[in-house]
Amino acid sequence: MIDLNEFISKYVTERSESLFTPDLKANDARLRDEIEGRSALVIGGAGSIGASFIRALLRYNPSKLVVVDINENGLAELTRDLRSDAALNVPEIYLTYTLNFADPIFEQIFRENGGFDIVANFSAHKHVRSEKDRFSVRALLENNDLKAKHLLDLLKEIPPRHFFCVSTDKAANPVNIMGASKRVMEEMVMAYSDCFKVTTARFANVAFSNGSLPDGWVHRLAARQPLVAPSDVERYFVSPEESGQICLLACILGRSGEIFFPKLEEENMKRFSDICDDFVRENGLEKVAFESDAEARINSADVYSRGGCPVYYFRSDTTGEKAFEEFFTDTERVNFDRFASLGVVEETDRRDMEEINAFFKELTDVFARQDFTKEQVVEVLRRFLPNFSHEELGRNLDQKM
Repeated sequence: MIDLNEFISKYVTERSESLFTPDLKANDARLRDEIEGRSALVIGGAGSIGASFIRALLRYNPSKLVVVDINENGLAELTRDLRSDAALNVPEIYLTYTLNFADPIFEQIFRENGGFDIVANFSAHKHVRSEKDRFSVRALLENNDLKAKHLLDLLKEIPPRHFFCVSTDKAANPVNIMGASKRVMEEMVMAYSDCFKVTTARFANVAFSNGSLPDGWVHRLAARQPLVAPSDVERYFVSPEESGQICLLACILGRSGEIFFPKLEEENMKRFSDICDDFVRENGLEKVAFESDAEARINSADVYSRGGCPVYYFRSDTTGEKAFEEFFTDTERVNFDRFASLGVVEETDRRDMEEINAFFKELTDVFARQDFTKEQVVEVLRRFLPNFSHEELGRNLDQKM
């Protein structure tokens, strides 16, 4: 198997060093002053972005690190990885807990620790795939918004110096429920920005992150199964290392209520099918394209036996796929000059807490009905987010390979 970091650098980001290296170097003293000797809580730390954030954080010597995630195996692997890396300084007080951050035991852990200087929340449904039916939509909104609000209310008891939660480029003019949930999250955290410092970041696809389509190619190749990709979807990409760095920079250097995003140009966008072509070739295989997923499955064993790799490229036709990516809207005030590699949304429309609470009551009232529908949830989101443009196509990504 190829070295994924080298592959990402050469074929996906096309960068030999991190995009954020200039800003990390320029702000090294400030980062160290704000992190060294401080306590940190990372929620969702076993995921790709959360784990990358932790690796970036540990280079500045925090005194305490508590990591919470529902993925027990992921936490075990995170710990093995951190303790095996000579470049990282795992603090003496390092604790991991397999639990949901909305559980009562989490509140007890938070209070008995006396709060934390740095709190970062990466627990989220992050895939457009999460939008299927009314149950998946409810789970998505409860995790990304309802439980996140419960966390913010808890933080008001013992405010952190820095609170960060991850957003997505799909929150700018959202077209899918996942993106809308993240826009709601942004609106919500902004309402708390007078209570303690809150920042967030919208950024691109994280190349080969857990559960992503490119990550799926690794597993499909190992299982000698077909590789699939949309032929008409272009996206911005950052490396796993860069994903943690942008979150750290936003968390520590941002002012309360600001949204960070990477400075990427349209020519930096990559087509999934092109990346797949490179992936197949770099693994020493010859691409063999098929006209349908069924045909690719039927012929996969024969193709692999002859040194080939079966692929099926398709045009996107599922609910929630955004035609293009954007990091900010025309109603937001953006500063491109503060950082070399980062733009900052310094001012956006803000809701007061009364409006936030009214939305959450309306949403929970819908969920309280035994016969609630996905369409009713979409209507609640549309009333709160006038620029939410959702089109139901009747197909979701779970219906594809």
